Amino acid sequence: MTTERDIWLDPLREGERGPDAKGLFIWVLLTAGPVWDIAHGRSHPLWLAWPAAVAAAGLYLLTAHHAFADRRRALPSLGLLAAVVLAATAGFGDNWLYLVVMLATATGIAVQGRVLPLLLLAECAAALLLAVRGGAGLTDAAPLVWGTFTAGLIPAIIIRLWAAIHELKATREELARTAVTEERLRFSRDLHDLLGHTLSVMVVKAEAVRRLTRVDAEAATAQAADIERIGREALAEVRAAVTGYRGRGLSAELDAARAVLADAGIGAVVRTCPVRAAPEIDALLGWAVREGVTNVVRHSGAAACDIDLVEGDGRLLLEIHDDGPAREKAPGYGNEHGNGLAGLRERVRAVGGSLEIAAPPGGGFLLRVAVPYDNAVPYDTEEQA
Repeated sequence: MTTERDIWLDPLREGERGPDAKGLFIWVLLTAGPVWDIAHGRSHPLWLAWPAAVAAAGLYLLTAHHAFADRRRALPSLGLLAAVVLAATAGFGDNWLYLVVMLATATGIAVQGRVLPLLLLAECAAALLLAVRGGAGLTDAAPLVWGTFTAGLIPAIIIRLWAAIHELKATREELARTAVTEERLRFSRDLHDLLGHTLSVMVVKAEAVRRLTRVDAEAATAQAADIERIGREALAEVRAAVTGYRGRGLSAELDAARAVLADAGIGAVVRTCPVRAAPEIDALLGWAVREGVTNVVRHSGAAACDIDLVEGDGRLLLEIHDDGPAREKAPGYGNEHGNGLAGLRERVRAVGGSLEIAAPPGGGFLLRVAVPYDNAVPYDTEEQA
């Protein structure tokens, strides 16, 4: 069964930075206080003081290691550490009180949940009693008590925050996977709804053609013509569905183009006419804007870019022109094997349009896309960014 500790250890196994045992081993230096007392003859008998100091240091390192490797094994070693620390501190006093702070740190990394504050308060109470028993006043004991509490609380908070960050990351990735799955299901349903009835009708008409071929050739020809018409309509509908699935549309791409050109330090002038194009034409023009602006930003070295969309003679004409330096061939332009413009050229041809890439005499490069259109409401507007 996966535990909370397993969850926040996962990022460490994936190579991400996070809390680990090595970063907490340094607090074993708090045993320097008891060693100082032993070296100066303040802790007797020596045959008991030395083993107690070594045992405290070893049990702390063992607890820290187990806390990040196997939590179940950390709790027994923490119990032994508490017994050694409290007994040695009660017996020797003085600088042995630093071991209570080390015990609190071990508690903070080994214990999680509601029991942690109770254990830390108990250790603070023990530190206060031992300090007062050793002759310290309440004012002198306050820093020790506060240090004991924070030494356990801060590592626990860091570990819990790391666990929360990892859980949020895992949740975000799961939501992304769910969104992709839902989109695939939606697209599958759309295609099923789109083609189910159409294909059924085509099958019925194909059966009619087979039956009528020998009886009534003229009727069979009419049925075959219907099959051709229905097939073309279905192809257009599928193309429209796929186009809508891939593209964001002309308006969204123009907005994105303004932002991208502005970020690249290229002045943009956008002149358009309101259009009510079919979904596949709208998405196709959006793709053309995206590809053209991408090439301007990446390859042109231009300071300004004009985007014009006009309607005339039943066609929509999109032109993207930059003022970059003249070259024989623009990188990425006119490359039949490129992914972006080659794919754009194929889709433009599929709707009966044309794509032209040119290098005007005055410099720069021009991308011109013309597609069929029969429902324009022309009036010019101009936006400058």
